[in-house]
Amino acid sequence: MSTPASHVWKPSGARSVTIDSFIPVTRGSTAVAPPLLNWPTKDPGDTLDYEVDISPVLVGNDGDSIATLDVTVTPDNPGDLSVSSTTVDGRRCVFWLAEGQSGTTYTVTIVVGTVTGRTIQRSVLVPVLNLSVPPIPADALETNAGTVVTDQNGNPILAPSS
Repeated sequence: MSTPASHVWKPSGARSVTIDSFIPVTRGSTAVAPPLLNWPTKDPGDTLDYEVDISPVLVGNDGDSIATLDVTVTPDNPGDLSVSSTTVDGRRCVFWLAEGQSGTTYTVTIVVGTVTGRTIQRSVLVPVLNLSVPPIPADALETNAGTVVTDQNGNPILAPSS
């Protein structure tokens, strides 16, 4: 008799960002904004996990962790990037992002409230592009060798309809 295997889910490190801690600025210098956080490009058909780790912001506050979480995505139109679900584990939050319009870079804004009353807000950019090859239409022209004939943009050329 076979026994179903149990799996431990662990977020992918490929789609993880760590929020920088607060960096002291020496006297007489000007603070410079850090580069924008971003996740790798996603395909509109993907539903993937994305992680944010706030540990560096809470260094020295051992008992503090995430108590509340608010996530917004802009732009927010039909068919745009959507948050399927969220989960929190101590100082990490994980979002499942789905859909999105190809050619659009979305801003995912995260507002975290901690157990001790801190509020941390950051935005992460998520570019969406078609990363998969679309199906070839049945009426696409082919060479004698079976290669699909395409235009200068890589789109298949269709046979004229009769």
